[in-house]
Amino acid sequence: MNDRPGPARRSASEPPAPGGLREYVERTRDELGRTVEALAANADIKAQTEKETVVMKQQTAEKASLIADQFREKAGRAAQLVRDRTPGPVLDKTAQAAAQVWDGATRAGQYAADKTPDPLLEKAGRAAAVARGNRTPLLVAGAVIITLVLVRRSRGRRR
Repeated sequence: MNDRPGPARRSASEPPAPGGLREYVERTRDELGRTVEALAANADIKAQTEKETVVMKQQTAEKASLIADQFREKAGRAAQLVRDRTPGPVLDKTAQAAAQVWDGATRAGQYAADKTPDPLLEKAGRAAAVARGNRTPLLVAGAVIITLVLVRRSRGRRR
């Protein structure tokens, strides 16, 4: 009935051997200590949750890094493909147009800054700082929006 090891069974008239009884008590204490430690570890839900949270954060960061690397690689290949397939004169005209646009935008920005009230400039500065701090998510969101627009346009042409 009792399958735990214990001191050797003796008849009722024989006293138990002190060494065997001490050994049995020590084994039982060790087993009880291990059981209590295991129960305490299982009962510490907060520690388990924190450990799982750390693991999930690491996995998420690794996946995000992988996706960002893949996105950069594909964007780089696409840019190189466009450069390779675009004729030289077109690239020159594009560079000139970009310079003109840059100059015009600089002048328009300076004009707007001169005419804009100071509180609005401060808010715009804070918004720009936040945008610079979150550049990657904003670029990803922009790329997703551009992709969706292009897919939608291509589907409209098929109909």
